[in-house]
Amino acid sequence: MTITSFAALAIAVGLAVGTAKAGDSIPGPAGQLFFDDGGAGGVPVVFIHSFSGDTTHWSAQLKHLRKTRQTIALDLRGHGQSEAPANGDFSIDGLEADVSAVVTKLKLERFVLVGHSMGGPTAIAYAAANPSKVAGLVLVASAAKTPPEMGKEVIAGLEKDFNAVYKDYVEQLVSGAQPEVAAKVRKGMLAVDEKTAMTIIEVLFAHDPLPGLEQYPGPKLAITTTTGDTPMDLHRQADLPHEMVKDSSHWPQMDRPEEFNRILDGFLKQRVD
Repeated sequence: MTITSFAALAIAVGLAVGTAKAGDSIPGPAGQLFFDDGGAGGVPVVFIHSFSGDTTHWSAQLKHLRKTRQTIALDLRGHGQSEAPANGDFSIDGLEADVSAVVTKLKLERFVLVGHSMGGPTAIAYAAANPSKVAGLVLVASAAKTPPEMGKEVIAGLEKDFNAVYKDYVEQLVSGAQPEVAAKVRKGMLAVDEKTAMTIIEVLFAHDPLPGLEQYPGPKLAITTTTGDTPMDLHRQADLPHEMVKDSSHWPQMDRPEEFNRILDGFLKQRVD
């Protein structure tokens, strides 16, 4: 596989695993959904993680923002402490339904969505369907649709030797990561089964988030990284306002939390509150 193909996979898929923490759960469209809700005041912020991520990816942001506003992170189906779908549905529409279930349960009328990697197209899908509810949209290290030939190359490589290809690209994903972040990502590789990984990767490669992004008229911001800044990045494809977190891996919110929080604070102050 080429470096470009690895970059495509790195953008589409982020691997990590977290530890259990206090929170709540509700019946979702595909099983129980776990979420972490806290804080009060201001326009709420809802965080959506990457593939094989969970609420703990946003620990620094939850702690920071809860000083001034309600902040929620959720585990999408089959991730963290949320149940896996019995029918194997990991479609973007299915993930968007998970977000809808949580914000409906919490009776959120207007809020900001922050989506990382796979969480980006999920956030876009919700914003496109519910523009009046979304006060702002922040897309972190998220990509546009993978070119078909590139996607075929990645899938072929995974089908030929799944474990070896995973190991190679995970090492590229953690390039520039803080040691503890790198360790978490590597551990996450062992927490996802091959069938689920292949299903989600194929979903992400087939999905085009640009039409949904065009439907949402509200404030938008892309947060990018030097390692993930490729022609497939959403800010390049959609000409989005963007800010870059330097010296970071695919997980800027964990590698550089103070810089990430500064950028997010600026967006909330200037475009939302």
